[in-house]
Amino acid sequence: MSMSNLYDEYGLITIILLAISAFTAGFIDAVVGGGGLIQTPFLLITFPKMPLPILFGTNKIAALAGTSIAAFKYAKKITFNYKLLFVIALSCFVSSFLGAQLINHIDTNVLKPLILIILIAIAIYTFLKKDLGSIETKELAINKQLLYGSCIGLIVGFYDGFFGPGTGSFFVLGFVVVLGFEFVKASAYAKIVNCVTNISALIVFIKEGNYILHLAILLAVFNIIGSFIGSHLALKKGNGFVRIIFLIIVSLMILKYGYDVLKVYF
Repeated sequence: MSMSNLYDEYGLITIILLAISAFTAGFIDAVVGGGGLIQTPFLLITFPKMPLPILFGTNKIAALAGTSIAAFKYAKKITFNYKLLFVIALSCFVSSFLGAQLINHIDTNVLKPLILIILIAIAIYTFLKKDLGSIETKELAINKQLLYGSCIGLIVGFYDGFFGPGTGSFFVLGFVVVLGFEFVKASAYAKIVNCVTNISALIVFIKEGNYILHLAILLAVFNIIGSFIGSHLALKKGNGFVRIIFLIIVSLMILKYGYDVLKVYF
């Protein structure tokens, strides 16, 4: 679909806002994850009558494009343990696929209070531990890394498959706290693994036709631009910069989920 067709269907203001949201989501996601916190709510607000699986599938296509760019940039600068990366990615692939299958059968509002509590705990913990993620803090045996990494992959991958916002941030925190990575390294691993969860979930969404291609392409272009700039700044400015962005994103997630919970129960 050409830009004129997009203009006719959505209008110039909507296209500009979609582009800005996609750029911002790509930038944030490349630095520390959580781009879905920006892009997903904006899609829900802009297209309130569109079925959730179609919105999520469209968003996944765009997110995969941006995450792939960030993963490529990180891969050129960070040394990976490919055995660990493979185990985490495999766990994510399986659990994300299952999560996407369940999207039509789970009321996500039921889980929001639990997610809110977890996010508040994460924010307090990260804020109080000033040195969190500044250096690698653990020297775990490879067997423990594989076990803990697969658990992180199963839990966060499942969440990403059926819901998604903040997945990258959960991966980053898991890699920092559980595996002892510093923030930039954790972000690099998160990008690679997030690509896998997106692909896994997309298999389900595309198979069932739950996406709008021309909208996904528009979002993907600006997601890629934001992701390129975000990953460049993360690698250049280091762990302190990533930690600050992480705290900002977790705080925004707390506000979002807090609002969702209050709206449902009050």
